[in-house]
Amino acid sequence: MSSATKINWFRFASPQTFYPLAGRLWALFALLAAGFAVAGLWVSFFVAPVDAQQGQGYRIIFIHVPAAWMAMFLYVVMAAWAAVGLVFNLRLASMMASALAPTGALFALLSLWTGALWGKPMWGAWWVWDARLTSTLILFFLYLGFLALQAAIDDPRRADRAGALLALVGVVNVPIIYFSVKWWNTLHQGASVSVTRSPSMASVILWGMLLMVMACWMYAAAACLSRVRSIILERERHADWVKDAVAQSR
Repeated sequence: MSSATKINWFRFASPQTFYPLAGRLWALFALLAAGFAVAGLWVSFFVAPVDAQQGQGYRIIFIHVPAAWMAMFLYVVMAAWAAVGLVFNLRLASMMASALAPTGALFALLSLWTGALWGKPMWGAWWVWDARLTSTLILFFLYLGFLALQAAIDDPRRADRAGALLALVGVVNVPIIYFSVKWWNTLHQGASVSVTRSPSMASVILWGMLLMVMACWMYAAAACLSRVRSIILERERHADWVKDAVAQSR
């Protein structure tokens, strides 16, 4: 590859250069999220067959499972960005961690809410102190703690460091959530999708779930990029380039 065609990705570590890139990408991800969501909901609610044991009620897994996966995945990504910002004192990395937290909290809440809706007819109770449910609730509180800690500290750099420490300590909860069904006797079933064996569900159900996972993934990317642009404008508001960007957008 010639030097003329090489892309210097490191220059996007600057908020000034990343801001316009995020502006171009978030709309693309939002469009992809809408497309995957329409396709996934169609397959999930109109194509997938009725379950022989759970009836129509099982269809909530097309929302519940992707939300649970994304809640765990986004926390790991948030902690990784926070660690990069802490170790390398990289402002944009800390901003990305802050931008991911609200979406991660949303997916954790959605996972708990849909789990309660599913658990009532299946288990006869809205909530049981199941190991996976409890560890997911802790994950939700970790997201809220991260957001509250950053909001409570006026200095953004101190807030980023404090949030990063909390995120790194809390990341140990993610493998606990994932392996809880193996480590303890829980009401949750084992993983139906694994990289080491064939899926234990019908292919049409698997496709519906994967489409919804992609929809959630694209939404998370769009929401994060849109939110990080707002964070950049807020934290860099005294910079001349921000004043020019705001003036051009009016």
